Amino acid sequence: MEKQIDTLQQQLKQQEKLASLGMLSAGIAHEIQNPLNFVINFSKMSDKLLKDLTEIIEDNEENISEDDREEVEDIIADLKENMAKIVEHGERAISIIQGILLVSRGKENEYLPSDVTHIVKEYVWLSYHAMRADHKNFNVTIHEEYQEDIPKMMVIPQDLSRAILNLMNNSCYTIWHKSQRLGEEFKPTIDVKVSFSDQKLNISIRDNGEGMTDEVKQRLYENFFTTKPAGQGTGLGMAITKDIIENKHNGTLTFESEEGQGTTFYITIPVKQS
Repeated sequence: MEKQIDTLQQQLKQQEKLASLGMLSAGIAHEIQNPLNFVINFSKMSDKLLKDLTEIIEDNEENISEDDREEVEDIIADLKENMAKIVEHGERAISIIQGILLVSRGKENEYLPSDVTHIVKEYVWLSYHAMRADHKNFNVTIHEEYQEDIPKMMVIPQDLSRAILNLMNNSCYTIWHKSQRLGEEFKPTIDVKVSFSDQKLNISIRDNGEGMTDEVKQRLYENFFTTKPAGQGTGLGMAITKDIIENKHNGTLTFESEEGQGTTFYITIPVKQS
């Protein structure tokens, strides 16, 4: 009993830290968004200036040698390509920041019209980069399959993103753990699929990691149960994920797992269109 109380106290402390971190993240995200907007806008303006420059060069083509003209054209082409990359990655960064702000500002249990594919994609890669930050040698091949034209759904975005993050974190951890044991002969993969049929949204996350023992399968959703070393897992992630999917979104969360071969989690959510 004392051990459970101590564990609960530690979890509450961690929740307080996460709440503070959420507020800090929202502040940082907001501050970063403004300079990013400047970068994107000035990149677009520079691209327009390059087009004007190209027209001026074409109008004065007879005054420029062929060699100089070819060199200028090559430079302009490179600059246009660089500008396009700046805009592309800047807009991706803006998208990530907007997701962070949505999660941090969202009211508890508030359903919002959401692009679920976008949520899944963002948090799959957020988990990957977080794992890379902790383990520099971590790598994995991620196969993504997203059905096109999935309608926006009424979901609780901050909760659904948390569920995806929990599942993806588990997949990343188990393939990292397996790769430490098997070395280069192991080729870690994660398959992510989002589809829509029969008025239901289907999400699956499959990994070829360690898989689960029979004991882990039976205790998977128990509070405070974790297979990770002390300090690396709270034992609440899967219980929270199950609650998010089944109680808050009236869906189902199931899994298939074979010890030593890997695990697949399946999320099914009845469509509640915006």
